[in-house]
Amino acid sequence: MGLGNWYDENIVPRVIRCACSAPAIMKVRQQVVPLAAGQVFELGCGGGINQQFYDAQKVTYFAGMDPSPKGLDYARSAADGRGFQADLRQGFGEAIPFPAASFDCVVCTYTLCSVDDPAQVLREMHRILKPGGRLLFAEHGKAPDENVRTWQGRIEPVWKRLAGGCHLTRPISSAVAGGGFAVAPIGARYAPKTPRWAGWMEWGVGLKAG
Repeated sequence: MGLGNWYDENIVPRVIRCACSAPAIMKVRQQVVPLAAGQVFELGCGGGINQQFYDAQKVTYFAGMDPSPKGLDYARSAADGRGFQADLRQGFGEAIPFPAASFDCVVCTYTLCSVDDPAQVLREMHRILKPGGRLLFAEHGKAPDENVRTWQGRIEPVWKRLAGGCHLTRPISSAVAGGGFAVAPIGARYAPKTPRWAGWMEWGVGLKAG
């Protein structure tokens, strides 16, 4: 195993789990994840960070996917702690291994920044949702202020290498809308106590037409 592979497989999951558990991010998760109900699929479930926010009285079935074996270990441990019988699989969001119209709700938090093809991932999430189903999303990405976007573009090439392919310049709500969803925003802001180039967040609900 090369040093790069070792870093990606062993260090990056720990870095992501730590960074994605920052207080400002956890407050956003707390607004979004409890909205999940019925048959739920979580993309980027590695780390199990969202497990504490699911309402076990509302979730009837839980499945998830993540590319990181180490991240899935964390997720399985967290699911066991909640008493969930979870179907958690290793894989990538560009090819979700579930039939069309399988889920009432898809949860995607701080994940679209690091996928290879966000448009294809959004198409896949749209595909596996039932008509009238909801995508609950919370992401960081392209800032609304031009001076911040300039710094995002400068920093992104190095940032991607250190942070598991995380991008700083990807649009959020507009990308969800481009994936065929009707977007109902919940919030948008810069995370406090965070460099602005890394801190722009948007969260909301994407509705698949019924």
